[in-house]
Amino acid sequence: MSDDINKTDLHNRVVTMAAVAALLFSARYAADIVVPFLLALFIAVVAIGPIDWLKKRGLPSGAAVGVVILIVIGLNVLVAVMLGATVDQFNQALPGYQESLAEKTQALMAWLASHGVDVSKTGIEKVFNPGMAMGFVNTMIGSLAGVMSNALLIIFTVMMMLVEAEGFPRKLTLMRADSGEVAVQRMSRIMESMNQYVGTKAFVSLITATLVWIGLKIVGLDFAILWAFLAFVLNFIPNIGSIMAAVPAVLLALLQLNSGMALVVAGIYVAVNVGMGNIIEPMLMGKRVGLSTLFVFLSLIFWGWLFGPVGMLLSVPLTMVVKIIAEGSPQTQWLAIMLGPAPPVEAEEGK
Repeated sequence: MSDDINKTDLHNRVVTMAAVAALLFSARYAADIVVPFLLALFIAVVAIGPIDWLKKRGLPSGAAVGVVILIVIGLNVLVAVMLGATVDQFNQALPGYQESLAEKTQALMAWLASHGVDVSKTGIEKVFNPGMAMGFVNTMIGSLAGVMSNALLIIFTVMMMLVEAEGFPRKLTLMRADSGEVAVQRMSRIMESMNQYVGTKAFVSLITATLVWIGLKIVGLDFAILWAFLAFVLNFIPNIGSIMAAVPAVLLALLQLNSGMALVVAGIYVAVNVGMGNIIEPMLMGKRVGLSTLFVFLSLIFWGWLFGPVGMLLSVPLTMVVKIIAEGSPQTQWLAIMLGPAPPVEAEEGK
């Protein structure tokens, strides 16, 4: 009897893993459709908070949804207006920056060689290519622009989701009374976690971007608004996002200003990100993410491979959703435990 139970359990796990693998393969193949849908879903989840706030102040449901949609559209237009001309100017200047960086790299290698340090140019380029670091900005902006080219579809999908959100829990309950309530509770937990994380992260990222913009304007670095926008977006990427945002700005400071000012620019990024990441963000968010530090980093790689730059931006929320869903099934509880933080020593001793 025990052997039959073990075989059944193993069979269920294999079937579950095969289904998940098939789903991920399909998602990667259909990334052009899935990515705008994911963005719409997370915008809708974050928008539920302001909608509830407006409804509590006496605004009708339809009017509250309309106000929030107008705000979302206005923010998109504002970003497009602020960044449009700056991105064009940066694209025109980029080849010159890359050429100047190559010349400085060559000069550094010659200086090292004159002091008896034999450096292979090919080896240096394999480890670190400054031109690619500057080109990364172009790639990231291009990827986001590609996604936002579906802005009308995303906004329309968000609107439909928000209109449907109020009645969706009742539908789940009616589908099956015994499991519907559990499904509603799990969905509410997912929405609450997403709203809390993405909302807090957006607030912290906005302050980070503002401080970076002020600092870069003071030192006189070109395209300060572009670097601030990059700091806002990349702050959603855990662990390495702030470093990725700083590298192009520091390299530009080295070209436009001098090595001393490049250190100042690096200091601005360090001060802002240490202050926001180690003081402000933990105060607002605490330890509510509930994910292992290792799996936060691994999720960054995985979702980036699956959905590109947008997957990297949404890696933590997506992993949180996977963890909450995995907790609801005996076949996948092991995955939820692996994704979560290590249990306290006291809990292990209690067992």
